[in-house]
Amino acid sequence: MSPAADWLEQLEARLEQQLEAFLRANPAQEALLQEQERLERKQRQKQLQLQAEALRSELLQIAAEVRQWRDRSDRARNAGATDLATRADRQVAQLMERGRLRWQALEQMGREVQNNTAAAAAQPTAAANTSPASSANQPLDQAWARFELEQELEALRRQQRSR
Repeated sequence: MSPAADWLEQLEARLEQQLEAFLRANPAQEALLQEQERLERKQRQKQLQLQAEALRSELLQIAAEVRQWRDRSDRARNAGATDLATRADRQVAQLMERGRLRWQALEQMGREVQNNTAAAAAQPTAAANTSPASSANQPLDQAWARFELEQELEALRRQQRSR
């Protein structure tokens, strides 16, 4: 591991510890953070569903093309046009590979949806963790400091994920 990566991991761990300490001291902010995470998971779930639907449609299209090219290959072979039949068979193989790749992507999305659902089930609800008056009693400066800290931490997480 490079020194820069090690330093970044140490920084991320330190920021994570500070965030956890802040959240323990400010339960209302933790409730807000959990609600934001829930909304992000919900949005990601919708996005995955749309992508999965597009992949399903593409798979159906590929299946129709495979049937079409197999029929063409059979007709060419029956007519004695073996060169044309061979080319059609290659087209079928290419389509089958494309379909296999799309199927793998669809399976990966399914696993991500399952993980997202499991994470949502494991996350306690925000209402169970705070009293209604706790956010009203929290000083604005503390709430703002927590908000800024959360934003910075989330930005670091996104940077880390994008690498």
